[in-house]
Order: sequence, then structure tokens, then C-alpha cells
Amino acid sequence: MLVPATASAQPLPFNLKGRFVQGGYAMGQTTPGAQFWVDGVQRGVTSDKGWFYVGLDRDAPAACLIEVQNTTGGRDSTRITVKPGTYDIQKVNGLPQQTVTPTDPAILARIKRDSDLKNLAFTSHDFGDGFRTGFIYPLRDFRVSGRFGNQRVLNGTPTAPHYGFDMAAPAGTHIRAPAQGLVVLAEPDLFYDGGLTLIDHGQGLISMYLHQSKVLVKKGDRVTQAQIIGHVGAKGRATGPHLCWRLKWGDRRMDPSLMVG
Repeated sequence: MLVPATASAQPLPFNLKGRFVQGGYAMGQTTPGAQFWVDGVQRGVTSDKGWFYVGLDRDAPAACLIEVQNTTGGRDSTRITVKPGTYDIQKVNGLPQQTVTPTDPAILARIKRDSDLKNLAFTSHDFGDGFRTGFIYPLRDFRVSGRFGNQRVLNGTPTAPHYGFDMAAPAGTHIRAPAQGLVVLAEPDLFYDGGLTLIDHGQGLISMYLHQSKVLVKKGDRVTQAQIIGHVGAKGRATGPHLCWRLKWGDRRMDPSLMVG
């Protein structure tokens, strides 16, 4: 069930629903095949049932402008208010130093190769709308070990914010697809990420599953909600078995747990 973002008695334009907060999202429905813009940038066309998705970045400004132009040229727009998020500082120690400040040329070359693979996968823009049903958690039982957006200090070194939702669970725990989508990357052992899977849920909304001990899908597979896609592990930059679950829409990074409702 999707939770409306406002208590207004009147439906929002495009029947928008979501979590209107930094790291959250909005989704709506209008004419199939309509073009839409977000904050002045064209983001594609609506699905064959008229669905569209808008990601709200961790550092999103206080307002977001959504514009839709239907197939006959008519144009409608709405502006939503985005509430600020709350982020803590998280200190993580005991990591191999080469995973925090790498200097080995072979490791740096591997990191670049991994980055190129991920950047190519992030260009995916599947026409589906698997996001429309909302998400389920990819693990049935877990302990939250790291929250989205926290400032990270790794082995005493301040780093970029943590863009994942960390779920601690025993190694080998089944990982489920939170919604239907297209697998656009499936790699068994990347330097930082370990076993990594990326799923495009439509319109370039891509979820990520890091540190897997085993990846059970391959690039090009279509997955259904709750399908088992891999096993929890501790590969890559990790201090113990857990799933780092991430969500990205274009250049915007969101909290995947906010999609569960």
C-alpha cells in the first residue's frame, strides 16, 4: 500500500503519492506516453499505463517542480514541498585500509573497471513501471546496521555520505527482489561492492544489492517481486555479513526503505 504524502481532502495533481522528504519519492499517473520534466530537466515519457516516477535526492531542495506534456501538446504542472531529512554521523572501524584509501595501482585499476561497469548499467532506462506497486524489504528478517544518508567516518577518515540502507543478517540469507524489474548488472565480486546486482524497476529507477556471497541472476533477466536474486555475504568493503540496499534515479540517490509502505 502506498502512503499518500498529504492529508489533504482533495487528490493531488496526477494523483501523486509517495514520501515527500529528502531521500524519498513521488509517483503519479497521467496520459500514457506523455513527456515529463522534473525541475526543468526532461526525464522521459510515462509508461503504457501513464505511470511516472520522481526521485528526491538526499540533498533535495525544499521544492520540486513536476511538469507533464501529453501527446496532444497540453501541459500541466505541480510543485511539491520536500521536507528535510535527518542524518547522523556513523563511525566504522576495522576495515582493510586499502578499501578506504587505496594506493595499489592494481587495485586502482580494478576500481576503475568496476566503476565503468556500474556507470554503464546506470544509463538503463527500461520502459516498465515495476515501481508502481511499491517495494517489499529484500530480507525477511534483519537488523538495521546503517541508515541512509549518514555521514561516514571510515577508519577515522571522513568520507562521502552513506547512500545505502544496511541490513545485517546471517551469511547465506536469501535476498528477494523488492519489485519486478530488469537486471542490468550482475557481478560476483567487485572490489568495494562484492557480489553486486542492479535492477531497473522502470524509468531508470535502479535498486542495488551489495556484498552478496552469491549472485543468482544474470544481466538481462526479468525478475518478479519476491524472487530470490542472491545470498547475503560480506564481500567487498564490509566488516560482517549484511546487505547494503541502495536506490538511484538518474543522478539522484534515495532511501530504498522509504519505498516500503
